[in-house]
Amino acid sequence: MLKKRELHECQSLHSLMMDPAVSPYVRYACQSQEEFMFLTRQLIAEEEQGTAITRTILNEVGTAIGTIDLYHIVNQTGFLATWIGAPYFGQGYSQRAKSAFLTELFLEQDIQTVFMKIRKQNVRSRKAVEKLPYVTFSNDLYPEVTQAINSEQSIYDLYHVERATFLESHMELHHILAT
Repeated sequence: MLKKRELHECQSLHSLMMDPAVSPYVRYACQSQEEFMFLTRQLIAEEEQGTAITRTILNEVGTAIGTIDLYHIVNQTGFLATWIGAPYFGQGYSQRAKSAFLTELFLEQDIQTVFMKIRKQNVRSRKAVEKLPYVTFSNDLYPEVTQAINSEQSIYDLYHVERATFLESHMELHHILAT
């Protein structure tokens, strides 16, 4: 479902990213495949430096369908960015990718808090994230972070996931599935 980013996927990912249903909401908007490849190289380098973690989202047959990143990692905290290609909307890939990625972040990477900034106009992403039992709406809980992401104008809502809440939620889910 997730794998480390590789440059050979840039062509197919870039074409998915350019879809008008996707491109306005992608953190790294690129006009050309070369620009996307350059930014992917940068993200891979940032991962080597410990300031980002980036993965490719795959479907069941191993096709690259989107990306998920943790960026601006400071003091065991970072921001999550996810996008899925339009042909794969509504199939649960985003939720499964977030779950797998957060499991890696909290159990293997020693991350404690993950923030998500979602454009107020991005109804699809807001509804998807609000379905997740471990995500908390955080505009009022972290006013300094909310102000920082909206420094010029109020365009983002802030959400966050705490390590303990996520792990507790997953333990409850595994218990329910096991019984």
